[in-house]
Amino acid sequence: MAGSGKTTFMQRINSYLHAKHDPPYVINLDPAVRNVPFEANIDIRDSVNYKEVMKQYNLGPNGGILTSLNLFATKIDQILALLEKRTAAPPPAKPGEPQAKPVRNIIVDTPGQIEVFVWSASGDILLGSLASSFPTVIAYIIDTPRTASTSTFMSNMLYACSILYKTKLPMILVCNKTDVKDAEFVEEWMTDFEAFQAALREEEENPEGGDGLGGGGSGYMGSLLNSMSLVLEEFYSHLSVVGVSSMTGEGVDDFFAAVREKAAEFERDYKPELERRRQQREEEKKGKQEKDLNRLLKDMNVSTASSSKQTKPPKAEPETISDMEDEDDDDDDGDLVDPDEEDDDEEKDGLTQRYQQALKDSESNPHGDDFSFARYMHKANIG
Repeated sequence: MAGSGKTTFMQRINSYLHAKHDPPYVINLDPAVRNVPFEANIDIRDSVNYKEVMKQYNLGPNGGILTSLNLFATKIDQILALLEKRTAAPPPAKPGEPQAKPVRNIIVDTPGQIEVFVWSASGDILLGSLASSFPTVIAYIIDTPRTASTSTFMSNMLYACSILYKTKLPMILVCNKTDVKDAEFVEEWMTDFEAFQAALREEEENPEGGDGLGGGGSGYMGSLLNSMSLVLEEFYSHLSVVGVSSMTGEGVDDFFAAVREKAAEFERDYKPELERRRQQREEEKKGKQEKDLNRLLKDMNVSTASSSKQTKPPKAEPETISDMEDEDDDDDDGDLVDPDEEDDDEEKDGLTQRYQQALKDSESNPHGDDFSFARYMHKANIG
């Protein structure tokens, strides 16, 4: 949520990895940030001007961020190419030069507005593309002092639950600002239902709250929080909770240990599901291409038949019986195969073969270009 220390946490883990002589590859996806306290290898602000987008499309702040992400998502293939190049093993160094090391960690700073990034098409494209190439883990940052209130705690849990089931990726809850308040109570409330009940009763007896933040209140609010804590019990079992102080650096080691654990979980549990969904999309795409081809061939057949009917001269009315007999003989000859029709069939067969070959070429295309049938027809200058 706003003010939870996302950017400061990014700076802390970036400096931690640099101190370990394992520099990460950093990506900034927030187009509205004025300045960031870390050096980004890929910055959306270099490609998209947030203020110009707002001015040109007459948008507000959130609409400008969303449109900027949509524009940047069109470059996802270039981003993946850079990331794959930097994470691959480098060639052997020349004599006397130090050997370069591949990048082991990629850190992506997303826009702070959850609804703008998680629930947008561009956010789905960016996350899905990264997850298709690398083990991807989501870190949800929590403001620990604010979460001391049961209502704010439950709001954070609902946000995290929605993100987990929308992205279908491993998640770590990072309880930030532990230098102000320890995060042990968060883990206790997540694992011990009775402890959360006790905190809720205490807030009902003291509505102002000992920390001045107010509590869950009484009446329907207390009943709602009770019910939600029971509902989310299964959800808690799929999360890792880490207490971190972005100011002092305490807990960063635990965070990266959780990242390694979730990366292994991604390979074990999440990657097969991603492969299944990708295979399903490929089958749907092939079925749609075959349907488009059949529809086009059917339309060509109809148009060819209609044109042949229009060019055929109209029959004259027979004047005598002998003329009628002659017309019957002509109709019998119509049962023979027209050489032009054979040519049409051969042309359609050849067209089908060329289209199928184009599909095979598109599947083997490393850049993933979309060789649709309409583009193939345009390139081949057909009809």
